[in-house]
Amino acid sequence: MAFGFGRLRLAARDFWALTPRELAAAMRALAGPARLPLDRAGLAGLMARFPD
Repeated sequence: MAFGFGRLRLAARDFWALTPRELAAAMRALAGPARLPLDRAGLAGLMARFPD
């Protein structure tokens, strides 16, 4: 709701008329594609670069 009303500035009528798929598409359009979680190799790489 915060995204729809705040970021997209939708009227209540328009927000509640959206399907979950439409809302997800709007979120991807503004935020970009979801990133994959960090795996063990990625964590090991970060630990090697930043040992503190």
